Amino acid sequence: MKEFLGRDFLLDTETAEKLYYGYAEKMPIFDFHCHLNPAEIYEDKQYRSLTEVWLGGDHYKWRLLREMGVDEKYITGDASDSEKFMKYAECMPYLIGNPIYSWTHLELRRFFGIDEVLCPATAEKIYNEAGEKLKTLTARRLITMSGVTALCTTDDPVDDLKYHILLREEKGFDVSVRPTFRPDKAVKIELEGFREYIAKLGEVAKVNINSFGALKEALLARACYFDTVGCVVSDHGLDTLDFKPSDYNRADAIFRRAMAGETLTQDEIAEYKGALMIFLGQVYHKLGWAQQYHIGAIRNNSKRMFKTLGPDTGYDAIHDKTYARELSGLLSALDETGELPKTVLYCLNPRDNEMLAAMMNCFQGDGIEGKIQFGSGWWFNDQKDGMQRQMESLMQVGLISKFIGMLTDSRSFLSYARHEYFRRILCSKLGALLENGEYPYDLELVGKIVEDICYNNAVKYFGI
Repeated sequence: MKEFLGRDFLLDTETAEKLYYGYAEKMPIFDFHCHLNPAEIYEDKQYRSLTEVWLGGDHYKWRLLREMGVDEKYITGDASDSEKFMKYAECMPYLIGNPIYSWTHLELRRFFGIDEVLCPATAEKIYNEAGEKLKTLTARRLITMSGVTALCTTDDPVDDLKYHILLREEKGFDVSVRPTFRPDKAVKIELEGFREYIAKLGEVAKVNINSFGALKEALLARACYFDTVGCVVSDHGLDTLDFKPSDYNRADAIFRRAMAGETLTQDEIAEYKGALMIFLGQVYHKLGWAQQYHIGAIRNNSKRMFKTLGPDTGYDAIHDKTYARELSGLLSALDETGELPKTVLYCLNPRDNEMLAAMMNCFQGDGIEGKIQFGSGWWFNDQKDGMQRQMESLMQVGLISKFIGMLTDSRSFLSYARHEYFRRILCSKLGALLENGEYPYDLELVGKIVEDICYNNAVKYFGI
């Protein structure tokens, strides 16, 4: 019987242990997609309690608390920090099999040196002990003790990037904090608030956005500004990938109708998005950026709770709409003119794993290793089974050796423990191939592949 979170946690063989402890464990982290707040990094925020740094904004945990029947008062409501933590501790024994159970205890061990199992009997002691240690574990300290060398936050085109600029100018903090260009609000023409957002974008870009051409001008201006602040990647939360071929005149007419407050058809929405996504891909190619497509979420399913709490509060789920033809068309349109940028594809529905792994190899080339990537298990797939399935699909259809690896996609500074979780699963996966005689037992060569996946490939891919 294995020890809970022991040395061989998630490492199934002796070879897996050698790969992890000899190669993976020592590698630094480049977190190329996260939702950390750059202001908190610049100000080196100090957290008042374990609840604030651990439960605040973590909709992964919120969903489980609700499933346990915990009143919303103790989740997003006005209960005290200690009360919220005690409710979380009460739920912990029932999280068997859920990755949050492992993540919780990895974070307690790696950041706070606490080996005890969290449960109602230990909750008060752990809360107080962690609270004492948080007096020295500021935002920057949590980043540096995780071995992070660079990270990319997620930022709207209207953001002024004030804190990114201040961090670049500051001496003494060696972690590179870069923005990511995420123009979702300009792409999703069907959403409420679109016209107000376009007005704000025009104000920031100093462009009167009265046409599709003016919209492109404004987005180009903002992308160029992001580039001057060190941006190397964009991100798109596409949910369902709507794409239909369109020309400028059609896109312009559709944009003008939307700005006049008229209702658009689904085909018109798809035509607008197709035209804008092609333009944005061309911009990224010109700037030398990579782009990320996060595909497959169905958001804000509980309209009642959306009205109460707003977005990103735990009411999103996995969509089942297919999109292979639309994705193919979008990538092909950019590829045809030689303007397809490096692209990372993520699916929320694991049904789409093999489709993305196969699709990416239709658009490789230009002498770039792994130009099109099948991204790591995302969101609901960011767990043992999801990671294993993503790796297996990538190995069977493509080259896992060129994989750019793990990212946190998190708002929590404690989430870097998930890189250890990923790396252990990776080493177990590759170690099994050596142990089973499916690959020559060349530990040094496979160790180098592990190091590349953990860090080197991403650094090279994004050019930092």
